[in-house]
Amino acid sequence: MTAYQDIYWQSRDGLQLHARDYPAMGDSRPSLPIICLPGLTRNARDFEDVATWLAVQGKQTIAVDFRGRGLSDYDPKAKNYHPNTYAQDILALMQEQKIDRAHFIGTSLGGIVTATIAMRHGNRIGRVILNDIGPEANPKGIKRIGAYAGGKASIANWSDADAYCRRVGADVYPAFSDTDWRRFLRRTFRETAEGKPRFDYDPAVARTVSPLQVRLLSLFLWPRFTRLARKHPTLLLRGSLSDLLAPTTVEKLKYKAPTLLTAEVANVGHAPTLDEADARTAIANFLGITENRT
Repeated sequence: MTAYQDIYWQSRDGLQLHARDYPAMGDSRPSLPIICLPGLTRNARDFEDVATWLAVQGKQTIAVDFRGRGLSDYDPKAKNYHPNTYAQDILALMQEQKIDRAHFIGTSLGGIVTATIAMRHGNRIGRVILNDIGPEANPKGIKRIGAYAGGKASIANWSDADAYCRRVGADVYPAFSDTDWRRFLRRTFRETAEGKPRFDYDPAVARTVSPLQVRLLSLFLWPRFTRLARKHPTLLLRGSLSDLLAPTTVEKLKYKAPTLLTAEVANVGHAPTLDEADARTAIANFLGITENRT
């Protein structure tokens, strides 16, 4: 696996935040870096395989831990776990790393944050890949996510953690092998000093998952996503089994932004890992990757 560098920066309100920087490899032409933003309870490790693949293609790739996840500080004020705050954090990262402009890959919440950045700082964004997220969320998916988000499950050991991952992810990743589940387990939990697993996020991040809050948020998201897809080359990936992003939402957004490109990732729900063959092919075509060296 390609080596990465841990990078840290400070948010405007003084938190230390973390990301993984996968440097570009090979003698490639200079290109914009790619910033990867994860889902609600997820972290930078979700992108370790796709970031490695992109780096091998000569594209610097930065995978972010939002505040309250991974190696980033938890926020003592839960109200700050909000797309507007995350957007400010990413702009601070770009300033710290002297990145004027970047391509973005946003999974779920990460796509909302990308659209939020684009509203006022569109000049900082190149191409965008939205991973199973749009301006409306299916209530069925919100209910499913709300049922497990917040670290409500009792996890005493790694066997419990493994069983938990398989239980909540069975319908999302029906084709996962034991190796895939082990990888997912290590991306979901962090080991404590006592050798026990703990969820790798602040339970308070889940406060935004109620159906009412999501419906209210969608009122603001339609103009944000429409503007994003009109102003920037955008690829929208949808898991064929997704219970969060409905096909009707994809079609409606494409009607509002005809240049939007779409691709479906077979036999996966919310959200694709981006390691699937369908996802890699769509990403390669969209970013102009002609040699798929793995």
